[in-house]
Amino acid sequence: MSTIVSTLLSRAVVDGALPLIDSRIEASRRPFDLPGILRPHPTSRAWSTTHFGVFVPDLPAPYRYVNTMTLIGAPGAELFDQDHLAAADARDTTTVLSSTAYGDQHFYRAYDLSADCDFAEDGSSLRWGDELEIGVDLPRVTVRGRYPGFDVDLELEVTDQASYFVKTPIYDHLSLAAPYTGTVDGHPVEGLGTFEYARMRTHQALTRRPVPGPLKLPIDFFTYQIIDLDESTQILLTDVRARGRIACRLAHVRTLGRPAEVYDDVRLDVLESREVTDDRGRVMTVPVHFRWTVRDGAEDVLALEGYADSTLRYGHGRGYVGAYTYAGAYRLDKVAGSAYLEWVDTRRS
Repeated sequence: MSTIVSTLLSRAVVDGALPLIDSRIEASRRPFDLPGILRPHPTSRAWSTTHFGVFVPDLPAPYRYVNTMTLIGAPGAELFDQDHLAAADARDTTTVLSSTAYGDQHFYRAYDLSADCDFAEDGSSLRWGDELEIGVDLPRVTVRGRYPGFDVDLELEVTDQASYFVKTPIYDHLSLAAPYTGTVDGHPVEGLGTFEYARMRTHQALTRRPVPGPLKLPIDFFTYQIIDLDESTQILLTDVRARGRIACRLAHVRTLGRPAEVYDDVRLDVLESREVTDDRGRVMTVPVHFRWTVRDGAEDVLALEGYADSTLRYGHGRGYVGAYTYAGAYRLDKVAGSAYLEWVDTRRS
């Protein structure tokens, strides 16, 4: 019965309501002009979850990438809830995931925001224990991470190139292109990264206890990937599904100094996969070899194959992050390099 209910819910939302209210494609083609929405809402019982993230997809080996992924508040969603880590009030649960591809540089921890964190109401200063501080004073964003085994110090110059994955009255999720400089593990780095924010209204805001499994939002597949083609061109690839329905399958192309592009004729094919098991014994299928195809009418925009060839780091909700090697073509040019991968798939668990 719970499977039937969640399937019907996903059909009603994804097939019915979402196309009527989501303005993500139009918003992704306009300069970002809403800095006031970038707030953590730590005590809100309306916005149940917010997300601040900084992602650098193409560091030199052996690091390859560095991510700073945070969730403030439990979302009440199948993919991302970690009920065993919930605070006394699940709405006060917040998590931090930061990692690189090198060695054991992997930090994942849950906090009780009422006791362990300090979030300015305007979002200008965000602190998780002694491990992470994010400062937001657009166009400047700073990240200071002090984790067991590695440090991260980044300064980003955030642009107005916004890519929206969702833009509705109850859920905003956006990424801003952001050149950066700084150090990772003491080594100087610079390039093109992203600064990301999301806010969501869900039924988790109504209760202190984690929403029971059968009542969680039935989002059961998510991948988000970032490719820096060069020092000024970045591609974001997204595929999100709910009980077989496509909630978001988009390709955003951003080139510094030019209008952003967004495409919805996008295909992801997994050609080879394997299974991994988390520390609670839950099995997940993750990709080994996959292919992306993006078209604009009769024109090929992107065709590439990727090989997930780094250690996968646990803690993106119930899923993983890592790096992959890719090769293919962007428009008429051959491209190859290393990219950033997020992958969560609960369809078989």
